[in-house]
Amino acid sequence: MPLSSEALSQGAQLLAAGRAQSPTHIGHLPAECAPQNLDEAMQLQQALNCILSERGFGNIVGTKIGCTTKVMQEFLGMTHPCSGAIFESTVQHGAGELDFDSFLHVGIECEIAVTLSHTIRADAAPHTIETVSPAVGTVHAAVEIVDDRYVDFASRVPDWRTWVADDFFGAGVVLGPGVSDWRSLDLAAVRGVMQINGEEVGAGEGRDIINGHPLEALVWLANQQAQRGLDLPAGWIVMLGSVVQTKWANKGDLFEVQLEGLGSASVQF
Repeated sequence: MPLSSEALSQGAQLLAAGRAQSPTHIGHLPAECAPQNLDEAMQLQQALNCILSERGFGNIVGTKIGCTTKVMQEFLGMTHPCSGAIFESTVQHGAGELDFDSFLHVGIECEIAVTLSHTIRADAAPHTIETVSPAVGTVHAAVEIVDDRYVDFASRVPDWRTWVADDFFGAGVVLGPGVSDWRSLDLAAVRGVMQINGEEVGAGEGRDIINGHPLEALVWLANQQAQRGLDLPAGWIVMLGSVVQTKWANKGDLFEVQLEGLGSASVQF
């Protein structure tokens, strides 16, 4: 039986309590409000995000895409990408600073991000790289901040459907300067490196992202949104996925990601 509006509201309130009030680990949701498939997870995510926006997170200004690389799918035991919201209050630029103690178990990912200059319309689907590329205004090196808000994600408590409903670990982004002449770059060949306190801890390439090209993640998102009748509007930030497995932070750590031709971004805890 599909989740009722009452069940969606109940589930959203439970998830919001662990994020909008004080950080609290999330376990299995009660059976009556636990999503049973991706569609229900996305419905619950939408209900949650309305609450978070009202409780100080601000407007939704973009989308993070998770599990777009083999390394991240293996890390999380997933077989397909997932998406979550980026909130206005969680976006920083260049060199970010965050309070380590405001997270439960904070991690960092090395990402390629885009900002759209034109709307990608749902009624133009199905999309391909050729149809989404003209909408990309700038490409960025980016840090994604993730928070393991779950009782035991390694043991799938809760499982991936609740992760999706809860914006899939999303906790914020730091965008490097936008590169507008990105078409002169081979994005598939762009190498990304992550450093912690000046020491390299991981590297990957743009081709590690879904189907061998970073913009294939944008294609996936545009087609997923189109199935729900939703455009990707001009000005939207899209995090295309991490080329390095998540690295967990310690208090005082300085993380920096560098991507060839795209510059860098950093965050200090």
